[in-house]
Amino acid sequence: MSEFETVSVDQVPADALVLDVREEYEFVDGHVPGAVHIPLGDLPMRVDELDPDVDTYVICRTGGRSAQAVAWLTGQGYTALNIAGGSGAWLEAGKPLESENGQEPTVR
Repeated sequence: MSEFETVSVDQVPADALVLDVREEYEFVDGHVPGAVHIPLGDLPMRVDELDPDVDTYVICRTGGRSAQAVAWLTGQGYTALNIAGGSGAWLEAGKPLESENGQEPTVR
């Protein structure tokens, strides 16, 4: 049993703070509009960029890295929730994506 909460993409509020923990090249290709980007490996050094009092919905490609991030953030006293299925589930649900490369957003 996990010590953190996992939510479906449909449970993410429209105004939620979404943290994307994928690598730069993945984020550039397609991400949730307005998402904060901190790669998983950088999270310990950049955690102060997040507000521990704000619910943070964490996303990656399929849910593995975001689960690691949520477990760590929760242990640090942050309120963090894992988005089940990651960006792939977000795309499949027809949720909006944007890219930073001028091309149609993709998930990889």
